[in-house]
Amino acid sequence: MDPQINDIELLEKLNQSKDRFLSEIGKTIIGQTKILNQILIALFCKGHTLIVGVPGLAKTLMIKTMAELLELNFSRIQFTPDLMPSDITGTEIIEEDHTTGKRNFRFFQGPVFGNIILADEINRTPPKTQAALLEAMEEHRVTSSGTTYTLEEPFFVLATQNPIEQEGTYPLPEAQLDRFMFNLKISYPTQEEEIKIVQSTTGELEKDIKPILSRQELLSFQNLVRRVPVAENVISFAVNLTTSTRPDSGIAPDFIKDWIDWGAGPRASQYLILGAKAKAALDGRPSPDISDIKEMALPVLRHRILPNFNAEAEGLSTDDILLKLLDSIN
Repeated sequence: MDPQINDIELLEKLNQSKDRFLSEIGKTIIGQTKILNQILIALFCKGHTLIVGVPGLAKTLMIKTMAELLELNFSRIQFTPDLMPSDITGTEIIEEDHTTGKRNFRFFQGPVFGNIILADEINRTPPKTQAALLEAMEEHRVTSSGTTYTLEEPFFVLATQNPIEQEGTYPLPEAQLDRFMFNLKISYPTQEEEIKIVQSTTGELEKDIKPILSRQELLSFQNLVRRVPVAENVISFAVNLTTSTRPDSGIAPDFIKDWIDWGAGPRASQYLILGAKAKAALDGRPSPDISDIKEMALPVLRHRILPNFNAEAEGLSTDDILLKLLDSIN
């Protein structure tokens, strides 16, 4: 991208790219506009995403199509109980040089060496294997036999979980969940959307989608999001919201003390601001406001608070508690 292009022009170009992205992906994915917008926000924030939804909601197709539109390398890892860490990161294999007869170890890269990684049903594999992916997510590099290999940017992980069939699964610990920027819930399509899905998937397959961004443009947009200015009152609101989820913070409402054991940490405040920046930029606005923070609240906070037995006994979900908290904060 031309280095002379200023941030205002970049902002306009980002907004146009979002519209083109939604138009192109709409040829393959029907509905789910809100989820697609949130995935884009996470991508431009360099934040990884956990997607929770029942089977058959086109999660894999959505992510694969997204990679095609952005001309990025796509890798899919199916998590199973027998998956080993080396199945994700790669492994050292002995190779013989036929001319000299010498044997050397050579590192063969695993599927984590891609730009967009789909970690399918991440909770179906033991913690040791989960940790191999989560370390790569955090560090953007892989170490094998003392040698460190840097992952190519952009590096974006979308992990899926099935909210049903929890037998034989290994739930991600809270500390590891915290590494995901967003926790997104994909719901069933509306009846009208499902009619369109059936019509489009049972007829002739003619879906010619065109790439809309180069890798370099994507990296430029990621850097642009970091430069978006934020007013002090917006930052204060984000920090106040996060702090209010902590029962012992001194500003938490009584219902938070009654229903929550553990609140969100500082990373939540960071992601609320980053997400608000990206949302404003994608909408073509030069700076976010408090409404953008509120939009980010559920996906950023729902996997960072731990409801207690009282909330469970009253049939309250994390979303119910967070929505009540948002109503109580000015």
